[in-house]
Amino acid sequence: MVGRDAQEEVKCMTATLDRSPGSEEPSAKGPKPVLDGKRPFPVQISVYAGVIAPLVALLAAVPFAWGWGLSWVDVGLFVLMYAIGCAGVTVGYHRHFTHGSFKAKKGLRVALALAGSTAVQGPVITWVADHRRHHAFSDRDGDPHSPWAFGTTPVAIAKGFWHAHMGWLFQRDRSNQERFAPDLLKDMAIKKVDDLFWLWTLLSLVVPALLGGLLTWSLWGAVTAFFWAGLVRVCVLHHVTWSVNSICHMIGERPFTARDKSANFWPLAIFSFGESWHNLHHADPTSARHGVQRGQIDISARIIWLFEKFGWAYNVRWPTPQRLARLAAETK
Repeated sequence: MVGRDAQEEVKCMTATLDRSPGSEEPSAKGPKPVLDGKRPFPVQISVYAGVIAPLVALLAAVPFAWGWGLSWVDVGLFVLMYAIGCAGVTVGYHRHFTHGSFKAKKGLRVALALAGSTAVQGPVITWVADHRRHHAFSDRDGDPHSPWAFGTTPVAIAKGFWHAHMGWLFQRDRSNQERFAPDLLKDMAIKKVDDLFWLWTLLSLVVPALLGGLLTWSLWGAVTAFFWAGLVRVCVLHHVTWSVNSICHMIGERPFTARDKSANFWPLAIFSFGESWHNLHHADPTSARHGVQRGQIDISARIIWLFEKFGWAYNVRWPTPQRLARLAAETK
């Protein structure tokens, strides 16, 4: 059973989330159930396909690239599509939609939801509900992907790593969106993007192929772009994101106070656009910047800063020196 402190955390989290215009406050009658049944079988099959197909492509990447299967067009399209999907998840799905680290004008909100969808990590509302549930019960009973769910023996840790990294995706339990994402369910524009997730997934694979074919003026250019900027790009981004769930809750530095085992793991910082500065994030979840110490590169925070300068984002929750000092002092 989940504790009362976790239930209260969900209430507080939901009450402070960024809301769409006209949305109502969540009910004060008490928290709804944590889970909302099981995924339908067709959806579960799509999850398996979305995880396994890019992984097979990555395993085939080395022999495919050996001397003839990779061009600079493929590299450029890979980087472009990776950057769009990664920023869509880190800036959009995570910092904006899940934690309300900043408010955004409607056009930017929709663009972020679309960009996040190209990462093929699930529809925006599903992703947000799962992640808010993770924060409500982080590394405790109820967390959908804690690496500490099975104990601390070597076998349990290995099992926990697999579970946190990708094993949890194959479970059919569905986070209750009415409890964890009521604000997004009431946002009609975001709900429409969520409903058409299948289309954005398809386009995220087809568009690189079309660009590759046009830029090289060849069918083979379309095939290799589909492979590298489509399938392999999805797989690499999957495992970078999942590593934040697994590695960043197991090893690394913990300079700030958090109620869980979240840690900073610097080798992932650039590839994750700053998400691997995970300890500060769990210590201060609504902060728009995760990399707050000297030398901590946080690409997502820089993107949010640019959005703010252009007037597309506002009410950005930048960390203050006073708050950081308090969170750091509590670790001593």
